[in-house]
Amino acid sequence: MISISYLGLTRETRAAGEDVPGWQSWYRYLPWEDWRNGVPPLIARTILPSLRRWVAETPKPDVRHERTQRVRATFSTEQRDWNEEFVLQRYELLYEAGLVPEAPRHKKADGASVPGSPMTYDHRRILATGVARLRAKIKYRPIVFELMPPQFTLLQLQLAVEALAGRRLHKQNFRRLIDQQGLVEETGEVSTATGGRPAKLVRFRREVVQERAVVGTKLPLSHSV
Repeated sequence: MISISYLGLTRETRAAGEDVPGWQSWYRYLPWEDWRNGVPPLIARTILPSLRRWVAETPKPDVRHERTQRVRATFSTEQRDWNEEFVLQRYELLYEAGLVPEAPRHKKADGASVPGSPMTYDHRRILATGVARLRAKIKYRPIVFELMPPQFTLLQLQLAVEALAGRRLHKQNFRRLIDQQGLVEETGEVSTATGGRPAKLVRFRREVVQERAVVGTKLPLSHSV
């Protein structure tokens, strides 16, 4: 069986007369990718010990070395070393190690499974591929605005980017870069649904896509806190 997919972005809308779609957070299926509240505890508690056992199970020194390097490159618990784009590499490593139910060598009796809802066939691999591509693309193209309503606050925009990247962003740096790039413009209206002082509503300047088609539009994902 071969599964083919493409990355499509859509807002959560509901057409009249249609069934309610089953929207789910992708972190339900890839929980180790959500670093918005720091290092996910399951990495140190479950994933790394299981991967170390997988490394040690081979008698071949060269294979142990190769496995060790892959674990270090993909599941580093240091903020500065974590590469949010390695979503597919991390899932494939867990699959190869037999730590996800989709893997042929996975044995439920051994309890060798990491948290995260499994999916049919290779669909979780497809999901990981889509997340990785989206995380890479938001760094140089303003596609996040395709997921935003016509008007939004800068905080809502930051939260959306953080949800996609799986990391917290430095508030001042984020807003400074958005301003420098000229990505948005004020609408003259405010939102009172912030729970505090009313926040200015802004909208995306679509002409910025043509203006910056050559250099791209970079978002400051490296400035996490």
